[in-house]
Amino acid sequence: MASKMFIAALCMVALLSANDVFAKNPKKVKCPPKLYKYSCPGQHLCPNHCAYSCVMDCKTCSPVCHYCAPCNKPGGVCQDPRFIGGDGIMFYFHGKKDQNFCLVSDADLHINAHFIGKRGEGMGRDFTWVQSIGVLFGGNHQLFLGANKVSSWDDSIDQLAIALDGKTIQLPNQEGATLSLSPFNLTIVRSDTTNAVTVEVEKKFMITARVVPITPEESRIHNYGITSESGDCFAHLELSFKFYSLSPDVTGVLGQTYGTEYRSPIKLGVAMPVVGGEANYVTSNLFATDCKVARFGSGNININNNDFSVLGLNCAGRPGGRGMVCRR
Repeated sequence: MASKMFIAALCMVALLSANDVFAKNPKKVKCPPKLYKYSCPGQHLCPNHCAYSCVMDCKTCSPVCHYCAPCNKPGGVCQDPRFIGGDGIMFYFHGKKDQNFCLVSDADLHINAHFIGKRGEGMGRDFTWVQSIGVLFGGNHQLFLGANKVSSWDDSIDQLAIALDGKTIQLPNQEGATLSLSPFNLTIVRSDTTNAVTVEVEKKFMITARVVPITPEESRIHNYGITSESGDCFAHLELSFKFYSLSPDVTGVLGQTYGTEYRSPIKLGVAMPVVGGEANYVTSNLFATDCKVARFGSGNININNNDFSVLGLNCAGRPGGRGMVCRR
């Protein structure tokens, strides 16, 4: 209950601050026809305080900030960074900038996150955000999702990088564009024209990822010290995880909250509950399995995330003109 009250308060603070900022070219969102049933037609502008990151609440026919919706469910990882555990309890894990941390480690699934950030003025810790994740699955297959570094944000430009086994994956900038890779039981779907995808491995996991910047309004509210003159808008990932077959022994910053023996150390009622233990979760690189709590059985895997070659894809329009389908 306390966690939900805190998120509601956060959303309200953002809402009350909406008139303090002018957003250029705000994002537009809409409901799929099958959801609004002709009662919620058309596109709607995102609120100014989350001009580039909102989703449509089709029940109320109104746009809501992304961190007030999917990131408020179990498996959510958003902001700096805030986690919603598998037990439904919210907590923060700050980590350190320019380091990698194990989010989930199981016998056949391992997920690391690379943190970016900046030191808060007068603070003893960094403000941090998840810039990219590395997923090991199906033996030694390696999936990369990451946000490009950009100085100023334009939501019409795709800043989401995707790679599988060291090869870049490119999807058309069209909502609904789909890539199915049958040897991996992997499907990737654009959930928006740019900067948002859903990735699913059959019977293993589903990840929704969206690239968002730190806006001047967010910086003002949270005292990040990031302005339009900073030269870096700290583009990062907002993530939502769903797991289908974790073992009772799963661990990691997020993974442990799904374990059968896990009991949250969080004290209910604390406004900003922080889980520490960075030393247990730090890894040597984005695809390493050398954190102290690792469960993944294949040893360390190293990859140069900048050494990608383009996959050969054949793309065709879906019947009715709704999106694209790409296959190897």
